[in-house]
Amino acid sequence: MNHSSLPKANWKSSRYAFVIAHLLLLLVFWLALRLVLYLTSNSGHLWQGEMVLAFGVGFHRDLLVALVIAAPTFVWLLIVPDRWQISTFHRRLFWVVYFIFWSGFIFSLFVEFFFFDEFKSRFNTVAVDYIWYPHEVFINIWESYHVGIIAAVCLVISLALTLSLRWAFAGMWKRPLIGRARYTLAAFVLVVLLASTLDLKRAHVGSERTLNEVANNGLMALAAAAWTRQLDYAGFYKTIDPDEAYQRTRRLLNEPATEFVDGGKSIRRRVVGDSTRPRLNVVIFLEESLGSEFWGCLGRDSTLTPEMDRLATKEGLLFTNIYASGNRTVRGFEGVLSSFPPLPGDSIVKRDCSDNVETIARVLKRDGYATVFLYGGRGLFDGMRSFAVRNGYDRFIEQKHFEHPSFTTIWGVCDEELFARSLEEMRVLAKGDKPFLATILSVSNHKPYTYPKGKIPEDPEDRKREHAVKYSDFALGQFFRGAKQESFWTNTIFVVVADHGARVYGKQSIPIHSYEIPLVILGPAVVPSPQRLPMLGCSLDVSPTVLGLLGRPYETLFFGRDLLKSKAGEGRVLLNHNRDIGMLSRERMVVLGLMQSAEFYQGEPKLVEMSLLTSPGNEEKELEKDATALYQVADDLYTHRRYRIDQEKVPSLKSNLPTVSSAKPSNVSTH
Repeated sequence: MNHSSLPKANWKSSRYAFVIAHLLLLLVFWLALRLVLYLTSNSGHLWQGEMVLAFGVGFHRDLLVALVIAAPTFVWLLIVPDRWQISTFHRRLFWVVYFIFWSGFIFSLFVEFFFFDEFKSRFNTVAVDYIWYPHEVFINIWESYHVGIIAAVCLVISLALTLSLRWAFAGMWKRPLIGRARYTLAAFVLVVLLASTLDLKRAHVGSERTLNEVANNGLMALAAAAWTRQLDYAGFYKTIDPDEAYQRTRRLLNEPATEFVDGGKSIRRRVVGDSTRPRLNVVIFLEESLGSEFWGCLGRDSTLTPEMDRLATKEGLLFTNIYASGNRTVRGFEGVLSSFPPLPGDSIVKRDCSDNVETIARVLKRDGYATVFLYGGRGLFDGMRSFAVRNGYDRFIEQKHFEHPSFTTIWGVCDEELFARSLEEMRVLAKGDKPFLATILSVSNHKPYTYPKGKIPEDPEDRKREHAVKYSDFALGQFFRGAKQESFWTNTIFVVVADHGARVYGKQSIPIHSYEIPLVILGPAVVPSPQRLPMLGCSLDVSPTVLGLLGRPYETLFFGRDLLKSKAGEGRVLLNHNRDIGMLSRERMVVLGLMQSAEFYQGEPKLVEMSLLTSPGNEEKELEKDATALYQVADDLYTHRRYRIDQEKVPSLKSNLPTVSSAKPSNVSTH
């Protein structure tokens, strides 16, 4: 090619100048998103100096991701000959692909904004789960947001942007590429330098969790979340000597009327009980997102749960200081049913070593119970059906087993329908020769927040969370009115507990305020009179407390405690948020993070905003060791498939075992 005949060179005639312009546009869009997130999440106050740092750290991370996104363009420019690049076909293909890229990229910015608005977080493991389960998620998004309008806006912006760049860089095809290897090598070196100077897993600019999220890059956060789903615990988190870890854990799990069965690296223990006590039925409601923030009986200014307020205060044991172990249903699942700590990464409900782990269903089956799990949605979601049927549940009833449901959302049949079917199943089970455990997981209190018309005064077309809460409460009230008419009412323990809170808010690395949940136990067999019980606890304590109310002997590996045996100052909360894990006890919270990090907070979370401790003392250090021990032992037991009790190794209970139908209601002491 005769270079003297080429048009005069300028910045618009270089394909590498186009790539730089492309990088700058990515940075501008991310900067705009970060500014919007900052302004909409700032709650009316400025973070001042830390805000400047957050935007600086954010630019650093954005630049790295922008270079990675541009990598295919650098490779294309490097390996494709000039004669192909300047051909009409390839030029048209280039701009079509470029338009598609910008459409997807701009749409992802809208998605990230709405995700941040819901979870106060960049893309995390929740987003990864959403990608794996598109049926529920994408239809839910379509019903919850104006997706068509947003998609149209993205297409218009992308088209305008593509046409503008095509016009501005029309001359870049007229000059040959010079220095291809040099530009590509420079980009590669810059990526390596940027990656080596930042923490790829998280952004940390200060004590405000939300500000740290603002500083992050959504795509980088998504990649980190996908990568850390199955973590090598010892490689990323603090550990102590294994013998000390088991010694500490055994000390923490030791309770009155319990004895450890094995020595050394085991937490298996036998709980003393009376084998002549009646085998009462057990019904556990895992209520979707029904956090304490909605309950008037838990101190809220206005209640959205009048039915449960009445039942809790007039007829039940109301635990007023309980926290969820995570902010996903699978965390409530593993916490309530398996009494297992929320390890970082995936819940054990979704992991591959969960074909035989301890659950309350396994405990009760060893004592002769029939078991059933009822879920309004699809059991495929989050692997819930697989976990349940492999770990003690005889049957799993799900959406496909409701032949003609009266009302459904993308998440499944409405709560009324689910609870009515549950009553039918219990009625049949009560006629059998075995006591039963029924676990019910609701779905109505979830976006898009729709429910049948005419059940509550509010219009379901408004699609508000508060209205879905009121409907969920209405359905629970209806269930209990029906249950009181059944023969099994006087021989059954009913448990209502939220799987997690409704939304995430709070500045701590683990936003403890948003984790508070209700726990109510009902049934005349164990509640002679209503009580408010203030002991500190979490999801892990539900099953041990229920088994304590039954009062029968059993063997256990559970990490939770019987709340009714707890003394003042003994309670603890184990919780998880994204890749952080933590423990709350004695108005102190330790948060264990990636790369062996630890943070400490102090304060009573029900009364004040817990504040970061910059100089932890001996009490905080002991709390850190206790938390480290519990999580380390949990990981060791799970990964080595030792969180199980084989049926043949459990001593048989040779005694009178009265059936539910013949047992009389008994008043069980609530200590």
